Amino acid sequence: MASLSRALRVAAACPRQSPTRGLGPCNLSSASGPTAEKSVPYQRTLKEGQGTSVVAQGPSRPLPSTANVVVIGGGSLGCQTLYHLAKLGMSGAVLLERERLTSGTTWHTAGLLWQLRPSDVEVELLAHTRRVVSRELEEETGLHTGWIQNGGLFIASNRQRLDEYKRLMSLGKAYGVESHVLSPAETKTLYPLMNVDDLYGTLYVPHDGTMDPAGTCSTLARAASARGAQVIENCPVTGIRVWTDDFGVRRVAGVETPHGSIQTPCVVNCAGVWASAVGRMAGVKVPLVAMHHAYVVTERIEGIQNMPNVRDHDASVYLRLQGDALSVGGYEANPIFWEEVSDKFAFGLFDLDWEVFTQHIEGAITRVPVLEKTGIKSTVCGPESFTPDHKPLMGEAPELRGFFLGCGFNSAGESGQQSSWPPGGWSYQKILLARITCRLRISSDRCH
Repeated sequence: MASLSRALRVAAACPRQSPTRGLGPCNLSSASGPTAEKSVPYQRTLKEGQGTSVVAQGPSRPLPSTANVVVIGGGSLGCQTLYHLAKLGMSGAVLLERERLTSGTTWHTAGLLWQLRPSDVEVELLAHTRRVVSRELEEETGLHTGWIQNGGLFIASNRQRLDEYKRLMSLGKAYGVESHVLSPAETKTLYPLMNVDDLYGTLYVPHDGTMDPAGTCSTLARAASARGAQVIENCPVTGIRVWTDDFGVRRVAGVETPHGSIQTPCVVNCAGVWASAVGRMAGVKVPLVAMHHAYVVTERIEGIQNMPNVRDHDASVYLRLQGDALSVGGYEANPIFWEEVSDKFAFGLFDLDWEVFTQHIEGAITRVPVLEKTGIKSTVCGPESFTPDHKPLMGEAPELRGFFLGCGFNSAGESGQQSSWPPGGWSYQKILLARITCRLRISSDRCH
């Protein structure tokens, strides 16, 4: 099994080539297209017994003729939106997923939750996230979401970053988020495998943790269904009906599928990488692009058990605890774009481009030197959506009344993940919901 150091040497020895190149003598893998199978976290949960495509078998339940709101996309944001709408008392809420829940991007996401952000609003809303995932969902459904509280550790390798973390600690105190600024020596005591020679300090948040994307989404769907919402899988959306009122304002009228149509005044586009295609159905421009986004899962590391997750913003790398191993990833400085997004893509992955991934290997080995001789168990490279300003697309589209966006979360849809400082998906959920319910009330008042 290749180690991280060998991957680094091979990538350095290879000449720079096109991202679409095939396998060659210097390549550990290629990035030519999605592969059918990979050894990834949660594979047994999501892929077991999948067999042939289930889309052709028809929807998982009959479509209603009408709905107050239709959520398109059964990933993290779609399931969160449906759950919170149902919890707010919204009746007639329907989620349509073209394949199965989490099949696009959510299933392979890292699922990291960092509670502290520079904004007080985000800190409050992330606290809500943590309550829902760690306690409320399990109380409602009796199902465990896969929440693991192992803490989070932010790395400060310069004075400015440490000062920033001290400000975050002060903000966290005001909102009841426990955190501690640690010296390099204290950091070494907490995380013995870490190299602290170049550190000014760290910020430790003991109640941070990780979620199992599959477990969280299935629990959200179960809780939403118990409150009257409907989750319909194997039902792709093929069109969005629009009408123009007497004032020349375009409004949502319904959604079309191969299995029938649903009349609705409100659609929420939570289709992730496929959100642009859904937008085109309604004549709405959705400014996001799809990119390859990757991490690797290491072999067993002695002494890594129970260590906190690590985020080094300056090195753009994160280390996520995964049992007795680590997931290593971050943001690519020279990412590969997925130019032609396939509507047949489900539970698939791309081959990892080691040249692109090199910067993360270097940062990880610098921070945890034992990784240099640690084997790689699996690679995970899947599609993620990113926006031009690195902010999510939220709220009603100006071109079309009743058409809402809940997408473009820049790899942060599962509540923060490995992002530097973009808002997490859950953080903006209540803002989106408030706008949806306000629009529906206005539509209802107009009808009466």
